[in-house]
Amino acid sequence: MASEDQQINSKELEEAFALFTEASHQLSNAYAVLQQDVASLTEQLAVANGNLKQQYEEKAVLSRRLSLLLDRLPAGVLEVSELGLIVRCNERALDLLGRSLDGLNWDEFFYRHFTVTSETTIYEFNAEAIKKYFTIEQVKISEEAVSVVLLHDVSSAVEMREILARNERLVAMGQMAAGLAHQLRTPMAAALLYVGHLQREQLLEADRIKFAAKATERLKRLEVLVQNMLLFVRGQPQEVSSVSIGEVVQDALAEVRSIFEPSGLQIDLQNNLVDTKVLANFKELSGAIGNLLENACQASKPGQHVICKLELNAGQVEISIIDSGVGIPKATLERLFEPFFTTRKGGTGLGLAIVRNLISSYGGEVSVTSTPNFGSVFKICLPRVLEATNVSGQG
Repeated sequence: MASEDQQINSKELEEAFALFTEASHQLSNAYAVLQQDVASLTEQLAVANGNLKQQYEEKAVLSRRLSLLLDRLPAGVLEVSELGLIVRCNERALDLLGRSLDGLNWDEFFYRHFTVTSETTIYEFNAEAIKKYFTIEQVKISEEAVSVVLLHDVSSAVEMREILARNERLVAMGQMAAGLAHQLRTPMAAALLYVGHLQREQLLEADRIKFAAKATERLKRLEVLVQNMLLFVRGQPQEVSSVSIGEVVQDALAEVRSIFEPSGLQIDLQNNLVDTKVLANFKELSGAIGNLLENACQASKPGQHVICKLELNAGQVEISIIDSGVGIPKATLERLFEPFFTTRKGGTGLGLAIVRNLISSYGGEVSVTSTPNFGSVFKICLPRVLEATNVSGQG
């Protein structure tokens, strides 16, 4: 019995040893594979570390270059945190603003030292005896919870623009003075001549009356010139209200027809509007339309038609004065609205300039198209008003 037990234990021991040997062999193989994996991973990690180090060095180089570029930019650059604090300024910002802004609240600094100018995109900066003009752009970088503020110094451009505007005003004033002097000289000389005749002792009564009438005529001419000049310089209506454009045009037509239709001209009205109103001064607008009608009639021949057309286009009232007359050359067309420019003998050169200023003051515009020998079209565009409105003011 004992012998059988020993045989069984020996057999089990052999089987256990065989299993142990097999397990040891598997462990050895697994260990070898693991060593290979470790070696491979170590090699990959070394490569990855090398790549990371290279990328880090490249990014460090790029960062240095970007920092250098940032400090050399012609624009000032501020970095503003999510809390509104300035965390960085480039060198140009320090030069422009005259101080470091690190740690300051950007909004508070902006409202304390910047004011908007007549051009809403340009801001005036005043601080510590520094006065400059900037355009400001602020861009939010959501991924980094910061904003970047760009300051562009436009002080030189603003100063040059002011100098140019001042010079243009001086030139315009000089041209106006020269033109007015030229316009006044002839009637003034004629009036002085006729007044001189009136001083003659042996002058007959009939001649005295004739010379007095001629002197009065020239003085009235001077008065008209001065009134036109004042209208041109003023450029704003004295009093405006909601007026019927149809009634205004009828008023202008009545006066012009009485002058030109007896000579064989036909003035036609094409009115496609019903009780349409604009904001204007009745008499001044009637005079402006009458001025254009007179010009059209003077450019036309007996038997031709001058058309005054009224229509509505996209909320704008359009008054078109159409003639088939001599037309206007291109060179003249470009200067047509200049004050004191005229091609008509005895003209003041202020009529169309006054029309343009007046229509502009009503929020409208006047334009012209013309073909020599085929006629011209003057068009006035004015905003339509839907309700009666009264506005009084001094121009």
